[in-house]
Order: sequence, then C-alpha cells, then structure tokens
Amino acid sequence: MLTPEENDILTQVGPDKPMGKLMRQHWTPVCLLEEVAEPDGDPLLVEVLGERYVAFRDSDGKLGLLDELCPHRRASLVLGRNEECGLRCLYHGWKFDVEGNVVAMSSEPEGSPLMDKVKQPSYPVKEWGGFVWAWFGDKENVPEFDPPAFAPTEDSPIAILKIRIPCNWAQIHEGQIDSAHSSSLHSSDMVPARVERASADDKSWYRPSTDKSPRMQTQTTSYGFHYAAIRRPIKNADTQNYLRITEYVAPYYSLIPPNNMYNVASVIVPIDDVTTAFHFIAWGTQDVPSTEEWRKFTYARKGIDLNDRWEPVRTKENNFLQDRQAMKLGNFTGIKGIPNQDIAMWVTQGPIADRSVDTLGASDLAIVEFRRLMVDAARKVAEGGKAIGTEEPRVKQSTINSREGVFPKTVDWRTIGENGGIMAAE
Repeated sequence: MLTPEENDILTQVGPDKPMGKLMRQHWTPVCLLEEVAEPDGDPLLVEVLGERYVAFRDSDGKLGLLDELCPHRRASLVLGRNEECGLRCLYHGWKFDVEGNVVAMSSEPEGSPLMDKVKQPSYPVKEWGGFVWAWFGDKENVPEFDPPAFAPTEDSPIAILKIRIPCNWAQIHEGQIDSAHSSSLHSSDMVPARVERASADDKSWYRPSTDKSPRMQTQTTSYGFHYAAIRRPIKNADTQNYLRITEYVAPYYSLIPPNNMYNVASVIVPIDDVTTAFHFIAWGTQDVPSTEEWRKFTYARKGIDLNDRWEPVRTKENNFLQDRQAMKLGNFTGIKGIPNQDIAMWVTQGPIADRSVDTLGASDLAIVEFRRLMVDAARKVAEGGKAIGTEEPRVKQSTINSREGVFPKTVDWRTIGENGGIMAAE
C-alpha cells in the first residue's frame, strides 16, 4: 500500500510535479509517425504530460512540435493552415516554421520589428521506431537520443497499436509488469501447451506451463528493474523451471517476455493525470506481423475497435462488450483481445487507483518494486537530483532484453542472456 501522499507523487505528471519533472528528463514518445506522415498534412494536436502542443510536417518533410496556442491572441494552431513550409494561424495569418520562427505576420505592417521579437516555443524531435520523440527538458543540454530496446535500429521491424485509455499511467504500467495476471485474465488467449517455449500463431499465444501462481524475484537496475516469474513447466517439473523475465525501463516502457516469432513491448505515456496513451508493440528481426495484422489480432483497429481519437468502443458503460454467452461456452473473460481484457481491469480501478486501500499478495512483488522505485526516483528529482536512467555510466537501451524459457532449476535467471544463453555469473 501507498500513503495518499505517495500515490500523488506516483501519479501526477504536470510540469511542477516530481514525476512530471522526472519524465521531462527523458525523451518522450508523443505520437505515432503515421499521424504526421504527410508533408503539408493536417496539423496534429499532441497531448502529453498534462500539456498541449501541435505537430506538423512542412512542405520539405521537416517535422515541427510547437506550443498549441498562437502567441498573438491564443487561438489554436491545430486549426491552422499547413502550407509553404509553415503553419499559419487562421485568426490573423501569423505563420511559424518548424523551429517556431515567425515567417509571416499578415495583420502587421510590412517590415514590422515584431517579427524578430516573437518566437513560438518549439521542441527538439526525433523520428524513430514508429514514434515521434520530443525533448521537454533543458533545451541548452539536450542529450543524445538513445534508441529504445524495441527499436535498436532506425529500420527495425515493428508493429504498434495505440489506444487512448481513461485512467492514470501508473496503473497501466502495473498491469504490464504483472506476470501473475496473465494466467487468469488472458488464459483463453495465452494457452498452456506442450511446447518447448512460448509460441504464437495468428489465433493464440502458447506457454509451456499451467502454473497460475508464479514465484517472483526482482532486481533493481540503473534504468529501472527486472524480475523473474518462476513457474512449474508442464514437462520435467521436478528438475526444470519455466522463467519469464520482464524488464521495466523507466519511465515509459516495459519489455515483455517474447515468443518464438517476435518480441513484445508496451509504451505507456501520460496524456494527463487521468488519461494515458497506451502502445502495445510486436518487434524483432523476423516474423513480426504487419501493423494491420497486429491490430486485427489484438482487436485494436482504428475505425472498428477504436474511434478516430484512438478511444476504444469497448467502455465501462457498455461492459467492454463482454459476451456472457461466450463465457458460458468456455471463454474466461468474454472480452475479445488481450489489450482489451487488460483495459477493462485498468479502467474499472477508477481514473486514479487508490493504492492506500489495496491488498497485495506474494505475486505482487514487481508491483511493490515499481511503486517504491518510482516514488523514490520522483522524490530524488524533486530534491534536485537526476532522473532514474540518466546518470552515467548509462546502460545502452539496445542491450536490454526480456527473456523466457524452460531452464534447469540450478540456473540463476539473472545469468540468462539474449536467446536463452547462460552468461557467466558476476
């Protein structure tokens, strides 16, 4: 449990809040590249960390991210005209380039000195891994962009779904790093099977274990923490363990144990204190589904499962379109799609979960670690310290990976490297 004060520290992300200050010391994924793909296309409203911006791609293909409201009379630039290498406000025709410079003032006399005095706040951006990343910290000390683990190269194969969820970011992260829930909530989609390791096809995911009560072990890292969920495998349970090792890379993403076809990650970015942009990702070097295939598999297709604002058609008000007849016929939840099953659990906790009254068990060790780690990290930033994951020597994110597999009980999960190889113990 957390005190109400600690819960506020964990959940509040405004610019004057400890967690908000922590997040602004990291490159932040603010939208999908597909949302701003077209030169001179529609300007995009970007809502992130409790603030509002406008993103646009100019005639030359350059990407800009500016404060939303025009500095003249505070009208929204999201309604503006994106044309001839600039974004023009509809109200009086003031026009800004991708760096926020004023390039036209239709309402002012020719040669007005005001053009040189006004600049719209702009933010450094990086296009990588299917996202637009922005830097909201000190513009005099912009750190080099460190590619995320799920996109180690600019052309890494990747499929992303996006869903706008009406609840706080932290309860979504707690859901993503909670390995125990999958054996119940997702049991109709993550099916126990006599496979050698986690596997997947276009219908289901398969696991070599029926064990619903994993033993948890955690270890803090410089970038967050990792933990192992230790289960009895279906075969050779006397001598083997089935291990699923999850990585939390603070503050925005988790690496979920892979299957035989692709790796899995979740990127979770606060829109404000009670709304979150959730991204679920398939990635890797081979057999990664297309974006269309991934969104169909997860029931997260825009225009079918989601509206034009990426909001799900399955809501608390319609019981997430739960099918009770399907439940009677054997489906555990009656809710289609792994992410939609999770969303039902996250949203029904309320806009911000009250962690002062929840009851945690042995399988919640990773939840306890997440809360302790991030509250302490936010307090450190509030006291003038650096954000978690930003102090030297830093771990290159591309070297971080989740793992899974069946191993002898004598193997320490901390020594398991990429592709299941055993590293020398430190």
